Amino acid sequence: MTLEELPGDQRTAGRMEQAGDALQEVLSKALSQRSLTLGVYEAAKLLNVDPDNVVLCLLAADEEEEGDAALQIHFTLIQAFCCENDINILRVSNPARLAQLLLPDGGPEPPTDLHCVLVTVSPLLMTQCRWPGEVPPASWPQGTPRDQMCCYLSAFHAQTGLIPQQNPHSSQWKDPALSQLMCFCRESRYMDQWVPVINLPER
Repeated sequence: MTLEELPGDQRTAGRMEQAGDALQEVLSKALSQRSLTLGVYEAAKLLNVDPDNVVLCLLAADEEEEGDAALQIHFTLIQAFCCENDINILRVSNPARLAQLLLPDGGPEPPTDLHCVLVTVSPLLMTQCRWPGEVPPASWPQGTPRDQMCCYLSAFHAQTGLIPQQNPHSSQWKDPALSQLMCFCRESRYMDQWVPVINLPER
């Protein structure tokens, strides 16, 4: 039985679980590539200077911090900026697990601000691509949102098993996990979930 054949509640749970696994994979790769920006203020500075290189924004706060008015104002401003600049955004429901992934060593130093995490472009997550078959990038209308192109790439890869190869004239998403997250965000927006909440899998 495929995910699409499951009842509604189970299908939603399945989508959330797959998205959580994909997010963990993306974060692990981005961490190894040093393609992460941590903290509300550092994220705000990067978004202001170079938003085009940001591929994903994560917001995280525990139950006690949900009542922090200043933090929620920051979240609102970041969400608005991401929406205006076509940056996919997710809310992480278990910030403690996020800290385990990004700060595995811990230590006595003051805790790092993980309320906002940006994933930026890296060679591991992006590549110059060649579209096999009869689907050249030129077939997309000018101005097609990048997450829509990601969804197409992810579906194409799932159906054919083919991965785009190097070509100096076009570029799209390479990493299947990132493509899956882009599709999850897009599908969530279709359901009026503009900042979908996601749960990172526990160890």
